[in-house]
Amino acid sequence: MKQRLLGWIKQLVIFMLLALVITTAVDVWRGKDFPKDNIPALVGTTLSGETVDIAELSKNQAVVVYFWATWCPVCSFVSPAVDTLSEYYPVVTVALSSGEDLRVKKYLQHHEYDFDVINDKNYELGSDWQVKVIPTILIIKDGEVKWFTTGFTSLPGIWWRLMLSMTLATTQ
Repeated sequence: MKQRLLGWIKQLVIFMLLALVITTAVDVWRGKDFPKDNIPALVGTTLSGETVDIAELSKNQAVVVYFWATWCPVCSFVSPAVDTLSEYYPVVTVALSSGEDLRVKKYLQHHEYDFDVINDKNYELGSDWQVKVIPTILIIKDGEVKWFTTGFTSLPGIWWRLMLSMTLATTQ
């Protein structure tokens, strides 16, 4: 029985390492054309009325930037992870083409999300940032994109990317 359990654990670890390698390779491939430095400005007013400037906010800390939409089915799986992360780390989200402010506020209230949102009704920020896949998550530190991922990811996946970005930022 013990031998069988160890076999399962070994297979699980191998599977997780393989998944990590594949998702990292996909992130690198999808992000190859994404501008890493000289990024466009991301300044806006959140639905709560707070002015956010990513370049300023990311000077002393890594910031998670989450491009999402109310109509995005994958976002409904990623947003709870982002909401949890926002309790411990700076998170700025941008709702892309999701309607008027009141509609987005009702959506957030219905799902009990507490993260701050800049409502990009006309996809202007999304276009400036060349967001082609929703959801898109960026980790920005010192005004530079340190990590980029698109599509489904989990709380451990975002956290791992955030930790890696902070580690890389301190060693460079």
